[in-house]
Amino acid sequence: MKILTNYLLLAILSLTIASCSDDDIPVANNVTLEFNNTFKGTTIVLGDETSTEATVNTSEAGQVYHFSELKYVITNIRLIKTDGTEIPYNVNDLDNGATIVDQSKTETLQYVLSDIPTDDYSKIKFGLGVKTELNTLDEVSFPNFYEAAGENDTEMHWEWGTGYRFTKIEGFYDTDNKELSFHSGSTVEGVEGSYTQGVDAYRDITLDLETIAVVGKNAPIIKIEADFDYLLSGNSYTITLVSTGDITNNATPSAHTATEMEKFVDNIGGDGSEDITGMFSITAVEN
Repeated sequence: MKILTNYLLLAILSLTIASCSDDDIPVANNVTLEFNNTFKGTTIVLGDETSTEATVNTSEAGQVYHFSELKYVITNIRLIKTDGTEIPYNVNDLDNGATIVDQSKTETLQYVLSDIPTDDYSKIKFGLGVKTELNTLDEVSFPNFYEAAGENDTEMHWEWGTGYRFTKIEGFYDTDNKELSFHSGSTVEGVEGSYTQGVDAYRDITLDLETIAVVGKNAPIIKIEADFDYLLSGNSYTITLVSTGDITNNATPSAHTATEMEKFVDNIGGDGSEDITGMFSITAVEN
């Protein structure tokens, strides 16, 4: 009888410990995306035309260049469980599910996803830019994002158009520091009231997490590198920048065509078929 009683006490104790352990695991927790903008692994330092501290890169074509401004839009974020289930994060809400990464503002290099369900995650997907159905300057539906994108020091929507800029890169190239000014964004065709999609500059990125992100007691940090060497030396194109005298591969938005813009977009965002990572990669997951 004494032995039986001891077994019962052990069983009850085990159940109690398990119950307490389960109660300690939250149903959801945060996941932080941490962006590191680099040239081939070296974190980018911005600088003006005469800067001696700006990070200088050399393209495959032998051109040297550096940036004075570097911004891009991340939206449509989805975390993928190890069983393949996709967990969308406010994918149709730019106010609560989108961010503008700005190299000049340290606080924008981390973006916190809140209330991610407790589970194990093996992939992340996100958009570089804004998908077509949301790419209108809608200050009523998304006032916070509209305001953030339109601030004078951000300028991530077109002054003349209906949609958002997806990337905004300013800088200088060649040894004589000619102006580099690359802006990307989707275009429309037709007339107001009956626009159709022109060039779609939105790109969907898919990245594997080599280390599983364990959400629960942990609030993981997913570290994402964006290597802007890909701008001119990508998987799709090797680009040599030219002056405004030649519209091909022009580095000035007012001079290059939407088709030429798409070359740069395919480099940094992938072509959407063979290349679904573009310039992005996972460098670490900290659980």
